[in-house]
Amino acid sequence: MRRIGFASFAFVFAALSIVSLSAQQPGSATCDPAAIDADSYALTTEAQALNVLRPREPWWERFGIAGPRELGDVNEGSILLAERARELDPRNLLAYGYLARQYVVNAVDASKAEDAWRTVLDNGGAIVWTATLDRIDPRGFFVVAFDHRGIRIFRFLDFAGTVRTHFGVPDFPMPEREDFWRALGGCIPPNAIPAAEIPWSSVREIRPTTLTLRFELDERIEIESDNRRRRADDEVEVRLHGRTGMFDPRFGMVPYVWPPVGSRSVESDPMTYHLRVLQMLRTFFEGPQKLRTMNSEL
Repeated sequence: MRRIGFASFAFVFAALSIVSLSAQQPGSATCDPAAIDADSYALTTEAQALNVLRPREPWWERFGIAGPRELGDVNEGSILLAERARELDPRNLLAYGYLARQYVVNAVDASKAEDAWRTVLDNGGAIVWTATLDRIDPRGFFVVAFDHRGIRIFRFLDFAGTVRTHFGVPDFPMPEREDFWRALGGCIPPNAIPAAEIPWSSVREIRPTTLTLRFELDERIEIESDNRRRRADDEVEVRLHGRTGMFDPRFGMVPYVWPPVGSRSVESDPMTYHLRVLQMLRTFFEGPQKLRTMNSEL
């Protein structure tokens, strides 16, 4: 038998390494449902909705989940569903979009969070949170999207449609409102019109406060909520929801007092949570326009 020389062995080893790497690195991610495995897509739309809404029937069985114990809380369930969706189809951008947000919410390994953010942003998606803008409307919700263009702020009902409200606070929509759940996965409809659009070049500073991220801008912008409350300002206070569907500003309400007193945060330390978000914003969007972390306002 002819011996294989070192050079030949090295060539074969390199070729196998390239094949192995190409098998591990998926192609570009997409928002197109026609290009995504159907089961993977359902895990990032219908299943994500049911994870938030938590109906009494055992909805998880259809998605291969053993039971509530495996699913965990809302944040853990969102991660579990998105990771399974990614395993089924690495092209599913929605899976990376949910993981990009939830890895930060749950303080999962920063390298995993950065990989998810990079995949979403490099493939034209956005990192999306639901949020409350306290200065504008402490009882209204918004959908806030971060991408390479800047910050886009959408009114909640523009995606959620008609939903029940309680003292002005909206319920989250049913799974049939697919555009909403796709948006939370980073796939914003191309025809969606934001209530405000802020390029990164207009962001002068980002200050973490006790409960929010305060975006200080070069010029005033006007934002109107679903409750028709409006404000023009050169600062935007954004309270990112730590758990989708779990923030309740009605907590501690006193009759005839506006805004509500003692809004309950889902985070035991919301400032630390917002600092994690700020770290990611600086990592991916700092660029020529430096975003400077200022001292926290306590």
